[in-house]
Amino acid sequence: MERTANAYWLRSPGAGEIQPVPLPDVGPGEIGVRTLYSAVSRGTEALVFDGRVPPSQHETMRAPFQDGDFPGPVKYGYLNVGVVEEGQPELLGRPVFCLYPHQTRYVVPAGAVTPIPDDVPPERAVLAGTVETAVNAAWDAAPLVGDRIAVVGAGMVGCAVAGVLAGLPGARVQLVDVDPSRVPVAEALGVAFAEPPNAQMDCDFVFHTSGTGEGLARSLDLLAADGSVIELSWYGDREVMVPLGEAFHSRRLAIQGSQVGMLPPARRGRREFADRMALALQLLADPAFDALITGESPFGELPAVMPRLADGTLPALCHRILYP
Repeated sequence: MERTANAYWLRSPGAGEIQPVPLPDVGPGEIGVRTLYSAVSRGTEALVFDGRVPPSQHETMRAPFQDGDFPGPVKYGYLNVGVVEEGQPELLGRPVFCLYPHQTRYVVPAGAVTPIPDDVPPERAVLAGTVETAVNAAWDAAPLVGDRIAVVGAGMVGCAVAGVLAGLPGARVQLVDVDPSRVPVAEALGVAFAEPPNAQMDCDFVFHTSGTGEGLARSLDLLAADGSVIELSWYGDREVMVPLGEAFHSRRLAIQGSQVGMLPPARRGRREFADRMALALQLLADPAFDALITGESPFGELPAVMPRLADGTLPALCHRILYP
């Protein structure tokens, strides 16, 4: 295995580049991985790219294998699929998922990767980190058979949540977004689609992922009495108005934060992070999730692609990066 690699670095907000990086030797308990695919987690990585991580969240927002610090220079990312080339004999030649940035090769502890099941194509497995977020949100909400559910915001996370919940028996699941081009994605996932004014009301749960104050307000509107909004949007340094007047109290509504950095309280004594990731990869055996991958580019083009993903001129749910 080569002892150098190439990595994408955000040099400063709005400006990224590919730089050579040295690779350490593979030590006991470690493996060397050659990247096959990575993916841009568009919402979070756009905030990082634009330098909009608040100083108070610099430590909280660190990715597991991040180098550098916000706002830059920083090497950031966490959706990586590769093949093991060195280290643990039982992993050699296996495709694995790792929460690693955009880099051609890397060395990590063997426990930092999750083997990809045989029935999950590696090119689809780049979604594992996002589906893991959706699993965590479902654990936070704990919906029941037959519940009425809306997902407001048909971005990468929202579509993953809809895909996970689509299999809940008897549930009414609708994906809500201002962009009607998301209809084919909803159809592929097996859920209904509605623009915000036409969304079905009286929901037991609304998962909010739009990243806008308007989306959060509409999420509250869609709830039945005693219903809950599961808030997955992260707004960076933006302040958001939350409409807590009118019928918020009389209808006993709730807003619950959900974030993948911690396991839900009801699961912490019975599940580990590795269990959650393994479940996410198991769910990705469903080819319906291919609808979330809407674009791809070679690794060498990432410095030119990232600004277009951040400003929306290159529309995508999951944008996959291909490695030589």
